[in-house]
Amino acid sequence: MTRALIFDFDGVIVNSEPVQFEVFRDLLAEEGIAITAKEYEAGYLALDDRRCFEIALARAGRPADPGHLDALVARKMARYEIARTRAPAVPGIHAFVRAADGHVALAIASGGFRSDIEALLAHHGLRSHFPVVVSIEDCRRGKPDPECLHACLSRLNAGMPTPILPAECVVIEDSFHGITAARAAGMRCIGVATTYPPERLAGAERVVATLEGLDPLGL
Repeated sequence: MTRALIFDFDGVIVNSEPVQFEVFRDLLAEEGIAITAKEYEAGYLALDDRRCFEIALARAGRPADPGHLDALVARKMARYEIARTRAPAVPGIHAFVRAADGHVALAIASGGFRSDIEALLAHHGLRSHFPVVVSIEDCRRGKPDPECLHACLSRLNAGMPTPILPAECVVIEDSFHGITAARAAGMRCIGVATTYPPERLAGAERVVATLEGLDPLGL
């Protein structure tokens, strides 16, 4: 029985990855580091900003000084704040969320920043559906570590007369890092092929091309 749906954000609720890549690419170019869309897809998707910059600097043979990383993350946040409203909602997400709301608990567990998540949920008219939002600021470790999913479930269970068990949760993800986190948390996972091809999501119990037409109460 499914009692909770836990959504990733980027690539599941909004298609923000192209915009994220543009901002990341431009900032790295200012550091003298070139990155292609193919390289970004292969090595950076689903990682938090700090880890992305850390990897990019390391691959360029540059030291990842903590102060420099902090500055890069701050610059990325500022630029993405301007660009983020260009990110469209993922097809089918509105109908899917509306069909689920009131029947199962809904939450978001994302490696993104809370300010971006909150702003885009409001922009797309979805904020009221998600009483629990866990962002990178709430966790010490990003996906594929399951910490954000544990935090989500803990918040969902606050005040619940009968706690929701991990096996009663379905995580909706678009990346293998997120699928790995869901499995580590003891939760089922639906892979949505919005970012990666279906074969890259093979670790999920079920892989769908889109949420359009999918019944959230039948998961």
